[in-house]
Amino acid sequence: MYNTGDKRQDRRAGILQIEVVGGGAIGLWTAAKLASAGARVRLWTRTERQSFFIVEAGIRLVDTEGNSRTVRLACEPMERHRLAQAPKDEDDCWIILAVKQTAINDELIGQLRVLAQVHRHTAVLCLQNGIGHLGKLAAALGGVPVYAAVTTMGAKREDERTVRLAGMGELWIGETAENCPKMDEIRAKSQKKFLLSLQKAGFRAFLSNQINNRIFHKLLINAVINPLTAIYDVTNGELPKQERRIHIMRALHNETLEILKRAGMQDSGDSWEQVLDVCERTSANVSSMLADVRASRETEIRAINGAVAELAASLGLTAPLNEAMAAIVESFEQKQ
Repeated sequence: MYNTGDKRQDRRAGILQIEVVGGGAIGLWTAAKLASAGARVRLWTRTERQSFFIVEAGIRLVDTEGNSRTVRLACEPMERHRLAQAPKDEDDCWIILAVKQTAINDELIGQLRVLAQVHRHTAVLCLQNGIGHLGKLAAALGGVPVYAAVTTMGAKREDERTVRLAGMGELWIGETAENCPKMDEIRAKSQKKFLLSLQKAGFRAFLSNQINNRIFHKLLINAVINPLTAIYDVTNGELPKQERRIHIMRALHNETLEILKRAGMQDSGDSWEQVLDVCERTSANVSSMLADVRASRETEIRAINGAVAELAASLGLTAPLNEAMAAIVESFEQKQ
């Protein structure tokens, strides 16, 4: 199901190969939008069932106004033998890793290694929440450049092939310190082509030389909203509606802020207001952590509050509230 098209024409047009790994909401939306804009895209799903539905009927996109359309694109299940059978490609490639942190295990990393070897020059863009995964991927992938991304886009997958947009938001991309080699002409051209492909597809995508700071700011917001919505079983908008919850939110925010500032985050001075603003702008949303708890799935608590607690320990600080959040949400997982 891999449509290579006319590669000579692709090279003249400056089109690169984009591999989207992950059939969740963000992966489906990103792959379909890129494909509809003319990019050469292949989507990799975890299950053969989801791949079958997408190959047969395409990806159905529903925008914020309720308008829908279907996009067809190449799609394969993420299996090593299929990766090994993929045709070798001389074009540059960007792998968009759109899975949750909980899915980044040794098996997936091995699959990413194989996929990276299919193409001449490959870079990986990571869309995960939390921290800790970038260094792990960089160490495992050797010389493959690993980029971080921070997005404010919101989407919900309704079934194997349907995704509904909650808000387009922005997408910030930056190099990580772990293993990005020195920028050369080849990498610069590849990076520019990739950014233009995203922008042509309608993404408000930008390069950032302060990506670590953006990661920390998003981590701060997630560390407050995600665990508390999961614990109280409320939507984002309902969370700050009760005075006692506001008190806990503020205390958790302050603890996390001090830890991240010590780790190098620049304090914007309005981070508490940003937390409340996110709750208001996404008032009807069920956080990803609450959705995981309700569906009896493993959560990203270890990559968010657990990671904040580990970061605090490495800096000689304590993080009792973050440790408590992690312990409580992990206890929900143990009931599964």
